[in-house]
Amino acid sequence: MKQNDQSKNMRLIGHNNLGGFGNGGEGFALKQLPNGQRVLFVAHESGPKDFSIVDVTEPSEPKMILQTDIPDPKVRSNSLALVDDILLVAYQAGLHPSPENFNVDKAGMGVFDVSDIEKPRQLSFFKTSGDHSRGVHYVWFVDGRYAHLSTGMPDSQPTHPRDDQFYVIVDLADPTKPQEVGRWWLPGTQMGDDAPSPTHHQQIDAGFRTHNINVYPERPDRAYVGYIDGGVIILDISDMSSPEMISRIDYHPPFPGFTHTALPLFDRDLLIVTDECIKFDLEDWPKRIWVLDIREESNPVMISSFPTPSPEDYSFKGARLGAHNIHENEPLPTSWFSSDIIVGTFFSGGVRAYDISDPFRPEEVAYCVPEAPEGCVSIMINDLYVDERGLVYAVDRIKGGLYIMEMDIK
Repeated sequence: MKQNDQSKNMRLIGHNNLGGFGNGGEGFALKQLPNGQRVLFVAHESGPKDFSIVDVTEPSEPKMILQTDIPDPKVRSNSLALVDDILLVAYQAGLHPSPENFNVDKAGMGVFDVSDIEKPRQLSFFKTSGDHSRGVHYVWFVDGRYAHLSTGMPDSQPTHPRDDQFYVIVDLADPTKPQEVGRWWLPGTQMGDDAPSPTHHQQIDAGFRTHNINVYPERPDRAYVGYIDGGVIILDISDMSSPEMISRIDYHPPFPGFTHTALPLFDRDLLIVTDECIKFDLEDWPKRIWVLDIREESNPVMISSFPTPSPEDYSFKGARLGAHNIHENEPLPTSWFSSDIIVGTFFSGGVRAYDISDPFRPEEVAYCVPEAPEGCVSIMINDLYVDERGLVYAVDRIKGGLYIMEMDIK
């Protein structure tokens, strides 16, 4: 492992190429076993692998424990979540809504028992594919009871092909029998709605559909939703069978679309929002991380944005450069929590950390950009997770695998 010199207050301490299948997705989960062993679950962006389990007890020498294969060559398992011994895996057919990606039997959500980490056992499967559904793209699961999905459903039919995924809540009180509790979509995006279909973007049309849905024990009656071209939405889910929109802020256009993640900081009445870079060669530049004031949740106000890495300093030709995922303060024993430091991924801009003590003036305080994997024009850091000790686990989207970093932030 060669130390990269593109770093500040963050250093690379460990690497594993995930058995040569290094295409990391958008799903991490960290589990500590009773004997002190620490194991990391990693979703893959696409096949042939489903998820990897890595021993990270010694972070400088991460070791592969197990890799599973995708259940069907037509699906990808981009997202996963873990509480105790229950692992949820999102299965979606293909990257884009198209006829060949609909009605795939293995598209939906897999439910696994991982009490024996060397022998994951599938308990059930919640099928969500249909004539107009390609399955689940994202799953949020932190309370051990409810899964929050971005998906289509067997009976759904969007008004526009790119509006094919929305918010679905699934009850896992009995993990062998997942049950839908409720669903919500932006009015006008499903057939039969009274509202008109929203106007789609002319330049880069990614659709009006959910990406991340974040729900926390501090406010179990609220869902914070990145709605891609629809902006960021706050929902009242006190009645899970009938979610209601509290507010929506949509700032694109003029900014390019693809709202990805909405992270609430409850103790500060702030919402951190990311827009995903989805194009190469700066075609959708700039993709930023925003700070919103949500003291009045019915009227969120954008108050600042994070500094962005300069295109002059990083290789972006044939690669993406811009915001994507952030550490989401998961309310789990192995998860780091901070209301002042936000850590995010920027594809060829690597991993970057920001101090938002003054939310009107976010400051970059650390970064690390690993070298490009062999045969690639650039690193493409896709997702990350920060553990309770402050160690950063990040994955390359193409082939680089898992990178473990140590922050030095005072």
